[in-house]
Amino acid sequence: MKAKFVSIAVLIILLAATFISGCVSSYKESSIQSADYMTVEEYDDSYARNAVLDESGYADYGGTSTASVDRKTIATVDMTIQVSDAAKGVDDISEMVEASGGYVSSSSIYDSYYDSNEGKEGYITVRIPESESSSFLENVGELGEVTSKSVSAQDVTEEYIDVSARLDNLQRQETRLQEILNMTETVEDVLAVEKELERVRGDIESLTGRLNYLDDRVEFSTINIRVTEPRPITHSWGIRDAISESVNGFISIVNALIILVGYLLPLVIVLIFFGGAGVLIRRRMRR
Repeated sequence: MKAKFVSIAVLIILLAATFISGCVSSYKESSIQSADYMTVEEYDDSYARNAVLDESGYADYGGTSTASVDRKTIATVDMTIQVSDAAKGVDDISEMVEASGGYVSSSSIYDSYYDSNEGKEGYITVRIPESESSSFLENVGELGEVTSKSVSAQDVTEEYIDVSARLDNLQRQETRLQEILNMTETVEDVLAVEKELERVRGDIESLTGRLNYLDDRVEFSTINIRVTEPRPITHSWGIRDAISESVNGFISIVNALIILVGYLLPLVIVLIFFGGAGVLIRRRMRR
Protein backbone atom coordinates (compact mmCIF):
# COMPACT_ATOMS: atom_id res chain seq x y z
CA MET A 1 0.00 0.00 0.00
CA LYS A 2 2.80 2.31 0.93
CA ALA A 3 4.70 1.50 -2.28
CA LYS A 4 1.59 2.23 -4.31
CA PHE A 5 1.20 5.66 -2.63
CA VAL A 6 4.83 6.48 -3.39
CA SER A 7 4.37 5.55 -7.03
CA ILE A 8 1.34 7.82 -7.34
CA ALA A 9 3.23 10.72 -5.73
CA VAL A 10 6.17 10.31 -8.14
CA LEU A 11 3.77 10.23 -11.09
CA ILE A 12 2.10 13.45 -9.94
CA ILE A 13 5.49 15.15 -9.55
CA LEU A 14 6.57 14.10 -13.07
CA LEU A 15 3.32 15.40 -14.58
CA ALA A 16 3.71 18.72 -12.76
CA ALA A 17 7.32 19.07 -13.95
CA THR A 18 6.27 18.32 -17.54
CA PHE A 19 3.48 20.93 -17.37
CA ILE A 20 5.80 23.62 -15.97
CA SER A 21 8.45 22.87 -18.60
CA GLY A 22 5.86 23.17 -21.37
CA CYS A 23 4.65 26.52 -20.04
CA VAL A 24 8.19 27.89 -19.90
CA SER A 25 8.93 26.70 -23.43
CA SER A 26 5.69 28.18 -24.72
CA TYR A 27 6.47 31.52 -23.06
CA LYS A 28 9.95 31.64 -24.58
CA GLU A 29 8.59 30.80 -28.04
CA SER A 30 5.89 33.46 -27.82
CA SER A 31 8.49 36.00 -26.66
CA ILE A 32 10.73 35.22 -29.59
CA GLN A 33 7.83 35.43 -32.05
CA SER A 34 6.70 38.77 -30.66
CA ALA A 35 10.27 40.04 -30.92
CA ASP A 36 10.52 38.79 -34.50
CA TYR A 37 7.41 40.65 -35.58
CA MET A 38 7.89 43.80 -33.53
CA THR A 39 7.90 46.78 -35.86
CA VAL A 40 10.29 49.69 -35.46
CA GLU A 41 7.38 51.97 -34.56
CA GLU A 42 6.38 49.64 -31.73
CA TYR A 43 9.99 49.50 -30.65
CA ASP A 44 10.15 53.32 -30.67
CA ASP A 45 7.03 53.54 -28.50
CA SER A 46 8.39 50.95 -26.08
CA TYR A 47 11.73 52.72 -25.94
CA ALA A 48 10.07 56.10 -25.40
CA ARG A 49 7.97 54.70 -22.55
CA ASN A 50 11.11 53.38 -20.90
CA ALA A 51 12.86 56.75 -21.17
CA VAL A 52 13.12 58.59 -17.87
CA LEU A 53 13.38 62.29 -17.17
CA ASP A 54 16.60 63.62 -15.79
CA GLU A 55 16.87 66.31 -13.13
CA SER A 56 16.59 69.16 -15.67
CA GLY A 57 13.25 67.82 -16.95
CA TYR A 58 14.55 66.55 -20.30
CA ALA A 59 14.09 62.96 -21.38
CA ASP A 60 17.21 60.91 -20.88
CA TYR A 61 17.50 58.31 -23.64
CA GLY A 62 20.78 57.05 -22.41
CA GLY A 63 22.54 59.60 -24.61
CA THR A 64 23.12 63.33 -24.46
CA SER A 65 21.05 65.73 -22.36
CA THR A 66 21.18 69.43 -21.70
CA ALA A 67 22.84 68.77 -18.38
CA SER A 68 25.88 67.15 -20.05
CA VAL A 69 26.26 69.30 -23.21
CA ASP A 70 27.71 72.79 -23.44
CA ARG A 71 25.72 75.42 -25.26
CA LYS A 72 26.04 75.05 -29.02
CA THR A 73 26.02 78.37 -30.89
CA ILE A 74 26.74 79.21 -34.53
CA ALA A 75 28.57 82.55 -34.77
CA THR A 76 28.38 84.76 -37.89
CA VAL A 77 30.25 88.05 -38.34
CA ASP A 78 29.65 90.64 -41.09
CA MET A 79 32.11 93.50 -41.38
CA THR A 80 33.31 96.16 -43.83
CA ILE A 81 36.88 97.43 -43.82
CA GLN A 82 38.38 100.26 -45.85
CA VAL A 83 41.94 99.81 -47.13
CA SER A 84 44.15 101.58 -49.64
CA ASP A 85 44.28 98.58 -51.99
CA ALA A 86 41.32 96.20 -52.00
CA ALA A 87 43.08 93.40 -53.91
CA LYS A 88 46.06 93.44 -51.55
CA GLY A 89 43.67 93.57 -48.58
CA VAL A 90 41.93 90.38 -49.71
CA ASP A 91 45.30 88.66 -50.15
CA ASP A 92 46.42 89.74 -46.66
CA ILE A 93 43.19 88.41 -45.15
CA SER A 94 43.70 85.07 -46.91
CA GLU A 95 47.14 84.76 -45.34
CA MET A 96 45.69 85.54 -41.90
CA VAL A 97 43.07 82.85 -42.40
CA GLU A 98 45.70 80.24 -43.14
CA ALA A 99 47.72 81.30 -40.10
CA SER A 100 44.62 81.00 -37.89
CA GLY A 101 43.93 77.42 -38.96
CA GLY A 102 40.83 78.30 -40.98
CA TYR A 103 39.99 78.29 -44.66
CA VAL A 104 38.57 80.61 -47.32
CA SER A 105 35.04 79.70 -48.38
CA SER A 106 34.78 82.25 -51.23
CA SER A 107 36.41 85.47 -52.41
CA SER A 108 36.02 87.97 -55.25
CA ILE A 109 37.45 91.26 -56.52
CA TYR A 110 35.45 93.58 -58.75
CA ASP A 111 35.41 97.18 -60.00
CA SER A 112 33.19 99.80 -58.42
CA TYR A 113 32.54 103.37 -59.51
CA TYR A 114 32.59 106.56 -57.46
CA ASP A 115 31.48 109.59 -59.47
CA SER A 116 32.90 108.16 -62.71
CA ASN A 117 36.23 107.34 -60.98
CA GLU A 118 37.14 103.68 -61.01
CA GLY A 119 37.85 101.82 -57.79
CA LYS A 120 37.94 98.21 -56.59
CA GLU A 121 36.03 96.28 -53.97
CA GLY A 122 36.61 92.84 -52.56
CA TYR A 123 34.43 90.33 -50.79
CA ILE A 124 35.74 87.32 -48.87
CA THR A 125 33.99 84.71 -46.72
CA VAL A 126 36.18 82.74 -44.32
CA ARG A 127 35.73 80.00 -41.70
CA ILE A 128 37.81 80.47 -38.56
CA PRO A 129 38.06 78.20 -35.51
CA GLU A 130 35.86 79.62 -32.78
CA SER A 131 38.81 79.89 -30.39
CA GLU A 132 40.79 82.00 -32.90
CA SER A 133 38.00 84.26 -34.18
CA SER A 134 38.61 87.14 -31.72
CA SER A 135 42.31 87.45 -32.48
CA PHE A 136 41.63 87.07 -36.21
CA LEU A 137 39.15 89.97 -36.18
CA GLU A 138 41.65 92.15 -34.32
CA ASN A 139 44.32 91.42 -36.93
CA VAL A 140 41.92 92.20 -39.78
CA GLY A 141 41.01 95.50 -38.11
CA GLU A 142 44.67 96.54 -38.23
CA LEU A 143 44.67 96.43 -42.05
CA GLY A 144 42.57 99.57 -42.34
CA GLU A 145 39.47 101.29 -40.99
CA VAL A 146 36.53 99.14 -39.93
CA THR A 147 33.45 101.04 -41.11
CA SER A 148 30.82 98.51 -40.03
CA LYS A 149 30.63 95.31 -38.03
CA SER A 150 27.82 93.05 -36.82
CA VAL A 151 27.91 89.78 -34.87
CA SER A 152 25.08 87.25 -34.62
CA ALA A 153 24.85 83.92 -32.80
CA GLN A 154 22.32 81.14 -33.38
CA ASP A 155 21.72 78.76 -30.49
CA VAL A 156 21.36 75.18 -31.82
CA THR A 157 21.69 73.38 -28.48
CA GLU A 158 18.14 72.04 -28.58
CA GLU A 159 18.51 70.70 -32.11
CA TYR A 160 21.89 69.18 -31.25
CA ILE A 161 20.42 67.33 -28.26
CA ASP A 162 17.41 66.15 -30.29
CA VAL A 163 19.55 64.85 -33.15
CA SER A 164 21.94 63.12 -30.71
CA ALA A 165 19.05 61.43 -28.88
CA ARG A 166 17.42 60.27 -32.13
CA LEU A 167 20.76 58.97 -33.37
CA ASP A 168 21.30 57.02 -30.15
CA ASN A 169 17.77 55.63 -30.41
CA LEU A 170 18.33 54.46 -33.99
CA GLN A 171 21.64 52.84 -33.05
CA ARG A 172 19.83 50.88 -30.33
CA GLN A 173 17.22 49.86 -32.89
CA GLU A 174 19.97 48.71 -35.25
CA THR A 175 21.48 46.54 -32.53
CA ARG A 176 18.09 45.05 -31.66
CA LEU A 177 17.23 44.37 -35.31
CA GLN A 178 20.59 42.68 -35.77
CA GLU A 179 19.77 40.40 -32.82
CA ILE A 180 16.35 39.65 -34.30
CA LEU A 181 17.94 38.89 -37.67
CA ASN A 182 20.18 36.31 -36.04
CA MET A 183 17.09 34.60 -34.51
CA THR A 184 15.00 34.45 -37.69
CA GLU A 185 14.94 31.23 -39.69
CA THR A 186 12.57 31.70 -42.63
CA VAL A 187 13.53 33.62 -45.76
CA GLU A 188 10.45 35.83 -45.49
CA ASP A 189 11.35 36.94 -41.97
CA VAL A 190 14.98 37.54 -42.94
CA LEU A 191 13.97 39.79 -45.85
CA ALA A 192 11.52 41.75 -43.69
CA VAL A 193 14.11 42.37 -40.96
CA GLU A 194 16.82 43.28 -43.48
CA LYS A 195 14.47 45.81 -45.12
CA GLU A 196 13.77 47.44 -41.76
CA LEU A 197 17.46 47.34 -40.91
CA GLU A 198 18.33 49.08 -44.18
CA ARG A 199 15.84 51.89 -43.42
CA VAL A 200 17.23 52.38 -39.92
CA ARG A 201 20.80 52.52 -41.19
CA GLY A 202 19.79 55.13 -43.78
CA ASP A 203 18.28 57.29 -41.03
CA ILE A 204 21.46 56.83 -38.98
CA GLU A 205 23.59 58.09 -41.87
CA SER A 206 21.30 61.10 -42.35
CA LEU A 207 21.38 62.09 -38.67
CA THR A 208 25.13 61.50 -38.48
CA GLY A 209 25.62 63.91 -41.40
CA ARG A 210 23.41 66.52 -39.73
CA LEU A 211 25.33 66.16 -36.47
CA ASN A 212 28.66 66.56 -38.29
CA TYR A 213 27.31 69.68 -40.03
CA LEU A 214 26.27 71.23 -36.71
CA ASP A 215 29.66 70.41 -35.19
CA ASP A 216 31.42 72.10 -38.10
CA ARG A 217 29.22 75.21 -37.91
CA VAL A 218 29.75 75.46 -34.15
CA GLU A 219 33.50 74.86 -34.18
CA PHE A 220 34.17 77.28 -37.07
CA SER A 221 32.81 80.84 -37.10
CA THR A 222 31.67 82.27 -40.44
CA ILE A 223 33.11 85.74 -41.15
CA ASN A 224 31.98 87.78 -44.17
CA ILE A 225 34.33 90.67 -44.96
CA ARG A 226 33.71 93.43 -47.50
CA VAL A 227 36.90 95.24 -48.48
CA THR A 228 36.57 98.75 -49.95
CA GLU A 229 38.90 101.51 -51.09
CA PRO A 230 38.61 105.17 -50.00
CA ARG A 231 36.25 107.27 -52.07
CA PRO A 232 38.20 109.62 -54.36
CA ILE A 233 38.03 113.30 -53.35
CA THR A 234 37.31 115.55 -56.35
CA HIS A 235 37.47 119.37 -56.33
CA SER A 236 34.89 121.28 -58.40
CA TRP A 237 33.52 124.84 -58.55
CA GLY A 238 30.01 123.51 -58.84
CA ILE A 239 29.58 124.45 -62.53
CA ARG A 240 28.82 120.91 -63.55
CA ASP A 241 26.24 120.51 -60.79
CA ALA A 242 24.65 123.87 -61.70
CA ILE A 243 24.36 122.88 -65.37
CA SER A 244 22.93 119.51 -64.40
CA GLU A 245 20.33 121.12 -62.14
CA SER A 246 19.41 123.64 -64.87
CA VAL A 247 18.88 120.90 -67.42
CA ASN A 248 16.79 118.90 -64.95
CA GLY A 249 14.70 122.03 -64.19
CA PHE A 250 14.10 122.73 -67.88
CA ILE A 251 13.03 119.13 -68.45
CA SER A 252 10.65 119.34 -65.49
CA ILE A 253 9.05 122.53 -66.89
CA VAL A 254 8.59 120.95 -70.33
CA ASN A 255 6.99 117.89 -68.72
CA ALA A 256 4.62 120.15 -66.76
CA LEU A 257 3.62 122.04 -69.92
CA ILE A 258 2.95 118.83 -71.78
CA ILE A 259 0.73 117.60 -68.96
CA LEU A 260 -1.09 120.96 -68.84
CA VAL A 261 -1.74 120.88 -72.58
CA GLY A 262 -3.06 117.37 -72.23
CA TYR A 263 -5.58 118.56 -69.64
CA LEU A 264 -6.62 121.76 -71.53
CA LEU A 265 -6.85 120.31 -75.05
CA PRO A 266 -10.25 118.59 -74.56
CA LEU A 267 -11.65 121.80 -73.00
CA VAL A 268 -10.44 123.90 -75.95
CA ILE A 269 -12.01 121.47 -78.40
CA VAL A 270 -15.34 121.64 -76.57
CA LEU A 271 -15.27 125.46 -76.54
CA ILE A 272 -14.49 125.65 -80.26
CA PHE A 273 -17.29 123.23 -81.04
CA PHE A 274 -19.91 125.11 -79.06
CA GLY A 275 -18.63 128.49 -80.37
CA GLY A 276 -18.99 127.38 -83.99
CA ALA A 277 -22.43 125.96 -83.28
CA GLY A 278 -23.52 129.31 -81.74
CA VAL A 279 -22.34 131.24 -84.78
CA LEU A 280 -24.30 128.96 -87.12
CA ILE A 281 -27.46 129.35 -85.01
CA ARG A 282 -27.22 133.18 -85.00
CA ARG A 283 -26.76 133.26 -88.78
CA ARG A 284 -29.84 131.13 -89.36
CA MET A 285 -31.89 133.28 -87.01
CA ARG A 286 -30.91 136.42 -88.95
CA ARG A 287 -31.97 134.84 -92.20
